[in-house]
Amino acid sequence: MAWLRLQAVATVLALVVGAGVSNGFEFHEATVEAIHLGFTNGSLTSAALVQFYLDRISRLNPLLRAVIEVNPDALLEARAADARRRTSGGRLLGALDGIPVLLKDNIATRDKLNTTVGSLALVGSVVRRDAGVVTRLRRAGAVVLGKANPTEWCNIRRVDNGWSARGGQTLVIKSALNFY
Repeated sequence: MAWLRLQAVATVLALVVGAGVSNGFEFHEATVEAIHLGFTNGSLTSAALVQFYLDRISRLNPLLRAVIEVNPDALLEARAADARRRTSGGRLLGALDGIPVLLKDNIATRDKLNTTVGSLALVGSVVRRDAGVVTRLRRAGAVVLGKANPTEWCNIRRVDNGWSARGGQTLVIKSALNFY
């Protein structure tokens, strides 16, 4: 069992460390300021940044189960941010213009994403409006990349931390490392 956990951790670390540079831009641990600079100097676009994270989610999520759903419109939103910056002479819409964010699945979004608090019972339900924080994020130009897998119903009923019926059990790296 310890060997399997060690293999899982090694796989995650290899995926996290690998392939983080594109067109001269270093994605890993990039700050908002570095991303803005990349937008300004042409070494980065919002679409490339969103695609990088979508690819990363696609590779890591089968193991981590950290993302419950990705926004099918994320790339369109990123391309719109790129076009907006091009036509405005590089002016940013706001502090998070074109920068992808993940929201916990208990934060309401009025788009194609579900807001389920990890529960299968709420799949397909429609919220009336974006949560206040989402309104502010969108106003600042953020691209909603998707929803993170929460503990179902935010642990209002007793379940294992990081488990939801919709997303399964997230892999907690700290737990995986505590095998000695």
